[in-house]
Amino acid sequence: MTQHIVNISGGKDSTACYLLALERGKPFRAVMADTGNEHPETIAYAKSLGQLTGGPDVEIYRADFTERMAKKRTYIAAHWPAEGIPQAVVDRAVAVLHPTGVPFLDLCLWKGRFPSRRAQFCTEFLKADVINTQVIDAARRAGPVIQWLGVRRAESIARRHSPMWQTIRTPRLHPMRFYRPLIHWSAGNVFSYAASCGVDPNPLYLQGMGRVGCFPCINSSKFELRAMANRFPEAFNKIAEWEAVCALTSKRGVGTFFAADVTPEGAAMARRIKQIEDREARNSASAAAPWPNAHVVAEWARTDRGGKQFNFLIDQSDDGLSCSSQYGLCE
Repeated sequence: MTQHIVNISGGKDSTACYLLALERGKPFRAVMADTGNEHPETIAYAKSLGQLTGGPDVEIYRADFTERMAKKRTYIAAHWPAEGIPQAVVDRAVAVLHPTGVPFLDLCLWKGRFPSRRAQFCTEFLKADVINTQVIDAARRAGPVIQWLGVRRAESIARRHSPMWQTIRTPRLHPMRFYRPLIHWSAGNVFSYAASCGVDPNPLYLQGMGRVGCFPCINSSKFELRAMANRFPEAFNKIAEWEAVCALTSKRGVGTFFAADVTPEGAAMARRIKQIEDREARNSASAAAPWPNAHVVAEWARTDRGGKQFNFLIDQSDDGLSCSSQYGLCE
């Protein structure tokens, strides 16, 4: 018997998938990977879907990096001294490199860095691998699986050629098919469908968020970051704490969540350092550079005109109570 499994993120698209599966009228499972960098509203919203609709409760899973971190500690102790890394730096990294209970932070400690646009390993290790190893593989040993994904072509250039159906075959496992029922939908279609089912969107969409996955996400827009800085400053405090911890596991003592070029000053600094021809001098300059940390990015997000002026009109209107939906949900 084919098993239907719906991937849930707490966002608009996966919610629509859940509702479509419910409308189909046959049994299905709903599963979510909690990255440890989710807003509490998103976790609460996902957990509420079963009660709101009469459908299945969302099963929540988390990544565990205990074994990987143990191997990394052994590697650092054995190899970093041979690379000329000071013993104090080695000891510091080994002492810090232990599970924290927060999957996102543990991933970054293990990797020795935060994910980036060019190395977006967070999705792979915190979501795809978690669901595959803890849910899908076991299900495929029992029978064929159809995995529902809330993917829309209109979301991004990278997804514009995504197929509605895709079959995956693996030796000794039953076949799995990815099903993307929203592939041709617009964001408006998604919100309208949920409304027709009597399900309100995740409250974060009414507070300036375009996405509600990681909070913040490395891909958050300046508009989103501004809304977070005004409404949820604790999110930046959390990231600042993570930056300080991750820096302790870095050879160069550097660890910033946001890309260097997210602010104009950071981008200019990156260009200057890139022009240094000597590799050792370039690395030293990079290690000593005041790259934009979480609090600097939060302040920049509240500015206009290249980061030189604060927009008090926007800040006064965005008082943390009014609606600032990017999707016109308050109209």
